[in-house]
Amino acid sequence: MAAATNRLYHRGLVLLCLFLGRLWETGANQIRYSVPEETEKGSIVGNISKDLGLELRELAERGVRIVSRGRMQLFALNARSGSLVTAGRIDREELCAQSARCLVNFKVLIEDRVQLYGIEIEVTDINDNNPKFQVENLEVKVNEISAPGTRYPLPEAVDPDVGLNSLQNYQLSSNHHFSLDVQTGDDGTMNPELVLERALDREEEAAHHLVLIASDGGKPPRSGTVHIQVTVLDTNDNAPVFAQPIYRVKVPENVPPGTLLLTVSASDPDEGTNGEVAYKFWKISEKQSPLFQLNEDTGEISTAKSLDYEECAFYEMEIQAEDGGGLKGRAKVCISVEDVNDNRPEVIITSLFSPVREDTPRGTVIVLFNAHDRDSGKNGQVVCSIEEILPFQLEKSVEDYYRLLTVQNLDREKTSEYNITVTATDKGMPPLSTEIHITLHVVDINDNPPSFSQTSYSVYLPENNLRGTSIFSVTAHDPDSNENARVIYSLEEDTIQGAPLSSYVSINSDTGVLYALRSFDYEQFRDVQMQVRASDSGDPPLSSNVSLSLFVLDQNDNVPEILYPALPTDGSTGVELAPRSAQPGYLVTKVVAVDRDSGQNAWLSYRLLKASEPGLFAVGLHTGEVRTARALLDRDALKQSLVVAVQDHGQPPLSATVTLTVAVADSIPDVLADLGSLEVPAHTEASDLTLYLVVAVAAVSCIFLAFVIVLLALRLRRWHMSRLLQASGSGLVGVPASQFVGVDGVRAFLQTYSHEVSLTADSRKSHVIFPQPNYADTLISQESCEKSEPLCISDDSRFPIEDTPLVPQAPPNTDWRFSQAQRPGTSGSQNGDETGTWPNNQFDTEMLQAMILASASEAADGSSTLGGGAGTMGLSARYGPQFTLQHVPDYRQNVYIPGSNATLTNAAGKRDGKTPASGNGNKKKSGKKEKK
Repeated sequence: MAAATNRLYHRGLVLLCLFLGRLWETGANQIRYSVPEETEKGSIVGNISKDLGLELRELAERGVRIVSRGRMQLFALNARSGSLVTAGRIDREELCAQSARCLVNFKVLIEDRVQLYGIEIEVTDINDNNPKFQVENLEVKVNEISAPGTRYPLPEAVDPDVGLNSLQNYQLSSNHHFSLDVQTGDDGTMNPELVLERALDREEEAAHHLVLIASDGGKPPRSGTVHIQVTVLDTNDNAPVFAQPIYRVKVPENVPPGTLLLTVSASDPDEGTNGEVAYKFWKISEKQSPLFQLNEDTGEISTAKSLDYEECAFYEMEIQAEDGGGLKGRAKVCISVEDVNDNRPEVIITSLFSPVREDTPRGTVIVLFNAHDRDSGKNGQVVCSIEEILPFQLEKSVEDYYRLLTVQNLDREKTSEYNITVTATDKGMPPLSTEIHITLHVVDINDNPPSFSQTSYSVYLPENNLRGTSIFSVTAHDPDSNENARVIYSLEEDTIQGAPLSSYVSINSDTGVLYALRSFDYEQFRDVQMQVRASDSGDPPLSSNVSLSLFVLDQNDNVPEILYPALPTDGSTGVELAPRSAQPGYLVTKVVAVDRDSGQNAWLSYRLLKASEPGLFAVGLHTGEVRTARALLDRDALKQSLVVAVQDHGQPPLSATVTLTVAVADSIPDVLADLGSLEVPAHTEASDLTLYLVVAVAAVSCIFLAFVIVLLALRLRRWHMSRLLQASGSGLVGVPASQFVGVDGVRAFLQTYSHEVSLTADSRKSHVIFPQPNYADTLISQESCEKSEPLCISDDSRFPIEDTPLVPQAPPNTDWRFSQAQRPGTSGSQNGDETGTWPNNQFDTEMLQAMILASASEAADGSSTLGGGAGTMGLSARYGPQFTLQHVPDYRQNVYIPGSNATLTNAAGKRDGKTPASGNGNKKKSGKKEKK
């Protein structure tokens, strides 16, 4: 007994597992998504590739696509992202009307598996419709003897949205005689009624104007209004009454327009105009209104257009009867549309695997199609069949999908083409049927490769082409037929300057048209070599290659680049010096520019675009040399601003400009006097960044000063101990005393660590420079003193007088120009005027004075040159080491320093990589001026 019970128990468990597995398999093929209505085209609904368990590349390889029943396609597959996206505008109200849930169902087919997946998408509602009344203006007639509490029905608003987005409440404008009462019906509809609160007096006020507002519950809420005019009438004490509250009628969908459906009737016992009844639609949707018409006098309801059961099977509306006295009665009309077999079955081929190889095995799916009927019941049941005796058979797949399979081996030598007729018949009375004809080709194997008409191709393309431009078209011919003759074009993998060829050029795999994926630059490369492959679709595929040369043609797309004078990064302009004694033709400076283009596009010309003193300077048309056009006069301003334009000869020509600032003076004192007279504008506001920089510099300086004081204390202590040991003379006779640095040496040491701080009040950028020290140690040996080092002193040296120079005056350094950060201006942080205005603050003036003094000192000495290194024209020391002119001719023989006999040559020390020994002295002097 127990064994039998166990067997029954185990059998039940097995059946339960099988049942649950079946449910799991059924649910696994159903994928559900949700998307709000009115979503833009291309919006992502869901990741279909992930939900199907496929990689992105497998979507195309496996032939994944959407199949539907011929209705407008609402969704599409994005093969690039593997997402299901919207194919157009989706209106929930058009799809599902007032249904609580709006579901869209379709199938996704994986062709290589011939497997279908059901997709269910719920379209959620958004508040995109306003509540709307049937009329904008309404007249309500009220008898003046109506007692307070009398109710008058008002029109209902219609909102096609659902849920909270549908109609939620009514509001009535404030007045003394009427109020609003909303009645909720059994079906949830809200019926507004106008309630008389106070008795009316027609002689006092014959009409009242009210506004009824209908609002939904969306965010933000939407509303609609109707203007109500209440007309006060004389006595009318009986309202029209319909014979029945609800009228029902059934009508087949194929009735012609104008067919009488039913007649509503309402009676009014009053006499005269108060007993005359007029009918009209009271509550009807916008979609239903064009389909029906109502006779206002007789109450006859007839069709205005053809009805369609498949579009809507049930219509509901309300009819209002109103007498001449303004009293109303209402009745509901329900129209049911009955289905008739008026739709033929529709057959949609989902997949057609044609042509087919003759070695196709038995059971191969040739065609997958869908057969359905829009009718309902038996009228919508479809049966498919093939009449001919063919080596195929039909097999029903899921729901209303059918598969056509091979049941015999195909032989191309016997039959190379099959014409298959599929008949789909419904079960209606009389039955309707549809036939489709399928042509199936049997093809041979692939034995011929594609061939090009030429052995090589040459293509010429102007540079700066638009991305996506069609470059060329290649064509290959394959003598095979069908799939074996379908040629697919591709490019052989290659690299151009480290980048793959596919990032530069692409080819349409079907047409062989080459497209440029980026804009080509003649200056980057002038030709591209590539191999085009043409492959057919046979199995195995055959292919052939052809070489294609793409030559890029130059265009004028590069603006001339000005090499000298280089534009400073701080926005200031360079300053050139010209003596007032300069004669006409005096070479002030030279503008050097290059153009990356070639040929006519790189031929440059120079011209003077703007000058603060017209006629004073001239620019060489092809040389760019800036020379004086006349003798300088005393009335000429100290600062001259020139704007030089450089233009090429391309079509259209391109140009660039540079602003030069020339300081004109006979002597350095004159320049300093003019500089001293410049007024420094007061800046009362300083940025927080400047304050932070000042505090930081002060803190660093204090730390450094403390370090130096400690170092000096240690050195003095050692020196004092050595003095004591020397004085004692115990065993130390003949030992030379240590050499120490005195106060003047300490000052020189500190001077080497001078800080250059430039702070501006009108800029949030500040520049702080900490120059490196010129000496590695404070203590210097006696041997160094013998080499004339200025910091070495003897044992018996005393503290110098305060006005006595700390070290002897050293000859000027060959590298006397300032670096980029030390040019006139606030250490590169003050934004200079593009027109070359003179420095207008104390820092700029002092920096320029220091530069001119250093220049004049070296010019008077005659030992300085303008050379900053081989091939740099002396410009790298002034504009930074990155500036070289190895490809530009040397123009130094045309430049000289006013007031000296020095010429622009490379210094021997610079050329040999040596620095003159006297350079440190000059650096200390310039550093002292900068510290000032």
